[in-house]
Formats: sequence, C-alpha cells, structure tokens
Amino acid sequence: MTRISTDILVSGGGVAGLSAAALFGSAGFRVICVDPAPPVTEETADGADLRTTAFLQPSLKVLREAGLWDRLAPHATELQVMRIVDAGGKTPAPRITRDFNAADVSDLPFGWNLPNWLLRREMVARVAELSNVEFRPGIGTTSVLTRDAEALVTLSDGTRVSARLLVAADGRNSPVREAVGIGARTIRYGQKALAFAVSHPQPHGNVSTEIHRSGGPFTLVPLPDRDGRPCSAIVWMERGPEALRLFAMPEAEFNAEMTARSGAIYGPLTLITRRTIWPIISQIAHRLSARRTALVAETAHVVPPIGAQGLNMSLADLRVLLELCRGAPAHIGEAAMLEMYHRRRYPEIAARVTGIDMLNRVSMQGAPAIRDLRAAGIAALYGLPPVRKTLMRAGLGVRLA
Repeated sequence: MTRISTDILVSGGGVAGLSAAALFGSAGFRVICVDPAPPVTEETADGADLRTTAFLQPSLKVLREAGLWDRLAPHATELQVMRIVDAGGKTPAPRITRDFNAADVSDLPFGWNLPNWLLRREMVARVAELSNVEFRPGIGTTSVLTRDAEALVTLSDGTRVSARLLVAADGRNSPVREAVGIGARTIRYGQKALAFAVSHPQPHGNVSTEIHRSGGPFTLVPLPDRDGRPCSAIVWMERGPEALRLFAMPEAEFNAEMTARSGAIYGPLTLITRRTIWPIISQIAHRLSARRTALVAETAHVVPPIGAQGLNMSLADLRVLLELCRGAPAHIGEAAMLEMYHRRRYPEIAARVTGIDMLNRVSMQGAPAIRDLRAAGIAALYGLPPVRKTLMRAGLGVRLA
C-alpha cells in the first residue's frame, strides 16, 4: 500500500473542492484533491451540470487569490440589476416589479454569472498549472482515521494519505462528515428545481429576474448571447409532482408553459439545452469541524437557490480557512485553529440558512391572501431606501456593522 503525505487533502472535486485546491495551492500549500467522479467539462456531455453560479462581489477576491478570475472573466456575464417580480395575481402577469441596482451601493456589478460545467473546465485547467497540487479524478475517499497529529485517509486506489488538514467538500451526503461523526439538520420542502438555458427575443440588459407566484421562484439569470440571440439560465422551483410533470413535458409545450410562467417579460422563451432536475433542501451540519477536519460548502450547508447564496457561502468558508492557515502555518489543522473556523463561520451560516428557508417558504405559498401579503412586503421594503440598501449589502454577503 502506497503512503504519501500532504498539507491538505480536499475530498470532493466539484466546483467548491476545485476552488479549494486552487486557492490553497496558489497560497503555496501542498494539496491533493480527490473525487470519485471525473469532472464533466462540456455542456453537451452526459452528466453536465447545466446550473449556473452567480459570483457575488466578496467572492471576487477569493477567485483572484486562487488564480481563477483571469480564466473566468472572459466567460462571465455581469449582473447589474436584481429584479424582484411578484406575479401572484389571477394570471402569471407581473403585478409588482422592483429593481435593486448595484450602482446604489457599489461601483461594481452585484456579481458575475457563469455555467457550472464551464467553471469545472477552467478550474481543472488552473489546478493543472500548480506543481504543488495533485488532482486525482475518479478516485474517492474510502475511510478516514483522525489523530491529534494527522488525518489518515485511505483512497479507493489503495493509496493512504497523511494530511495535516482534511477539507471535506464532498457534498450534502458527505461520507467524510459521516466518518468523523458530525450530523446535520435537514429540512425538506417537497420541492424540486429545473435548471436549463433558454433564448429569448428581448435582451436581458444584465438584469437577473426572480419571479414569485407559487411553488417557488422562477429565476432568469443573464448569459452571453448565443448565435445572435439573448440567452438566460433558468432555475424553476416547483412542488415535486409539478416539477416532474414539467420535466417530462414535450418541448413545444414546455416552451409555452415557461413563457407563461415568466410573464413573457422577454418574449417567447425557447429551450436551448436539455432540462435537469434536482431536489431542494436546506441543511446545516451540527458543527463545521472535527479532529483535523474542516467542513466546507454543501458538506457544511445547503440552501435553496435563492439570492445566489450557495457557492458564495462556500467561498466565504474557504476565505476564512485560508486566513487561519496563513496566520499560523505551523498549526494547520490543529484543534484551536479548527475551533476558530467553526466560531467564525457558524453564526453567519446559521443566519443565512434560516433567512433563505423563510424566503423559500413565503415564495412557495399559493393562497391569494398570502400572495397579496408577499407583494405588499416587496413593495414596502423597496420603498424604504435605507432598508433597501441594507438588504442589498446583506445579499452581497457584506458584513453589516
């Protein structure tokens, strides 16, 4: 059995795990990153992740430190305006529309949107540039033994790795989290989300639009034009049976159905990718650390896709973890460092999971009276400039004094 040592072992090679490998590798640490599934890096390939990620302003610093932003920027679409639409009347037509413009709080856009399959492609390429980072796709973590001095991880190819710090980025059903004895609280909504891309005749104008009616939000996020036509990524959340009905619908009928659900704000919508579907949950680990182990990203927290919070929370995890490792490089993975990581991240994560849970529950409601209350709430919050600006800063992940 081969035995090797490293500073950091990242278990999980999704977007968060590859970000961690690039970030810690760019900081000079020796990193091994493993994942049992090789990354899918082409849009049309089987298993491609057709969701998109909107990186908010605070994530830009992390991406730059990881050496990723120069690769990603040419493919990114700016998000200048976040538009909230209530379409809770008798028909799906918009009845209240409110725009939150990044110019009110910053010289930069709210964020930048990129397809997840493309993120994997560029992140794999960045990791390959780093001589101190080894990415092992197709190899998973099979067992974990933690000691005061090290984490001993056995990989599926028989290799045994001694790491000063084990970073668990292996998803919401994390084997590493289970191996180190950390539980999680999970909230199920009976919802699923469809993710796909569309073209439309009217330009999106760098506006990300979240339309509320019932079942969950219908969100259109700007993408680059394709073949001269404006395009957007869509995440359409619905209760499970309805989502499955939509997923199985013939394409022409689906185009008509989603155009109606959008209120035709950009004209007729035309599907340009296949549809993908996944369940919606909220989840938070009971702790973010164990002996020699730090939990990040969906291993630590899962939220519904509202307000572009998910991966930005994950990059905030990595930012704090890197700060602690840089601050005491001789003590990476020790108990005091990991306790500080838990204390710095857990309160903010818990607050965001709770807040997004509440927003999702309100968005799901279909009763006319509750729809009316939701519309009134959107109008009232927008009508108070100090509150509006505070909400925008909070949505960006900016710490509020």
